[in-house]
Amino acid sequence: MSTNGTEKMAIVCNGDAPASILPTLIFASSGLALDYDVHVFLCPAGAKWALKGELEKLGQPKGLPDPIGLFNTIMDLGGKVVLCELALENKDIDPKDLRDERIIIEKAPPFLMDIEGAGLTFTF
Repeated sequence: MSTNGTEKMAIVCNGDAPASILPTLIFASSGLALDYDVHVFLCPAGAKWALKGELEKLGQPKGLPDPIGLFNTIMDLGGKVVLCELALENKDIDPKDLRDERIIIEKAPPFLMDIEGAGLTFTF
């Protein structure tokens, strides 16, 4: 349980393919719609999805929700999106290039402490 009494959901995105980010976004936004306390962690392999312009390259996948709309919904509904700090050097990422100023940059240990007791965990 989180501090606000709702159940936690943790989602880890560890890939740079659409097959990694789309389910991450769908599960995160669905969890928020069901009143879960959602925590998303973007590993270095999935870090590009935190950058301006990357979700736009996906366009509108046939039969799937709009990835940009999903991301915006996650942020607007209070989902916590974390970019692994290791990605900054590993992927040459400048924090000013992040698509949203609400993305948190931190290492894995604080994320793991935040998701302690999560009732649902997913990795894509």
